[in-house]
Amino acid sequence: MSEALWVEKYRPTTLDEMIDQEEIVSRLKHFVATRTLPHLLFAGPPGTGKTTAALALARELYSERWRENVLELNASDERGIQTIRERVKDFARTMALGEVPFKIIILDEADNMTSDAQQALRRIMEMYSRTARFCLIANYPSKIIEPIQSRCSIFRFQPLKKEDVIKRLRYIAECEKLKVTEDAYEAIWEICGGDLRRAINTLQAAAAMGDVVNEKAVYRVVGRVTPKEIQDMLNYALQGNFLKARDMLRQLMVEYGVSGIDVIRLIHRELLSPRAGLPIPEEARIELADLAGEINFRLIEGADEEIQLSAFLAKVALIGKRYLKKT
Repeated sequence: MSEALWVEKYRPTTLDEMIDQEEIVSRLKHFVATRTLPHLLFAGPPGTGKTTAALALARELYSERWRENVLELNASDERGIQTIRERVKDFARTMALGEVPFKIIILDEADNMTSDAQQALRRIMEMYSRTARFCLIANYPSKIIEPIQSRCSIFRFQPLKKEDVIKRLRYIAECEKLKVTEDAYEAIWEICGGDLRRAINTLQAAAAMGDVVNEKAVYRVVGRVTPKEIQDMLNYALQGNFLKARDMLRQLMVEYGVSGIDVIRLIHRELLSPRAGLPIPEEARIELADLAGEINFRLIEGADEEIQLSAFLAKVALIGKRYLKKT
């Protein structure tokens, strides 16, 4: 297993290699073919390919000379007006090298830019539109001022599909000669969803723990309680074994170091999960989901974690006694 950061090692370098986002890739390929490009705003959740798409677009436009014609800045680190007036303006005012008549300036995490910097950027986008194109990348496009949004062609990235994420993870596992179980892929998807970057990092971290990557290794490396452990705790409470359920709760919080808010969120997820094998009818699930919301509010307001979660398990035991007697 290599020690390189797999997110960078397996990052697509061309638009054709990108995962999902077919409509966006098709539009970007049109820009490459015509060598015309508007200002761009890539918006969407993290880990969905926004930065990868910008870099792949630059590589296809400029080929071997892409580094000379691309300025990449992370706006969360360099987000002040001074950076915009100096680095960005100096780069934008010079002519591009090669056949493409403009340079590209990529501003990652542009939604973290200060208001003054965005106002300065708006003016630079107008003044140097002949020699530079801007590609702004943001998780929250609403934080970008309207004058900049109106100057950009907006591309909205969607969370990646489950089959696409798992397919990419299988490819990486094959390249790295890893043994990965099916339940490990399901666990990674459960934790990361459509965030492929987080999924790859999770796989790499779990692979460092042993020869086989399984569900337990995945949950262990991210410090998360497994769904089965949450289900077992709830089942103990539903069966009336309140003390056993409370002891299991304490063990999980100490062993994994999980906060009370995270525990109640995991409980809420299991209550609403179709796979959860809880022997209670629909009305009991509704009652417990409502109670989980109330406990979550109390914890956010600063209530004691152990007392509130113990109270929740006690209520689960009472609900179990009431509903299980009927069946």
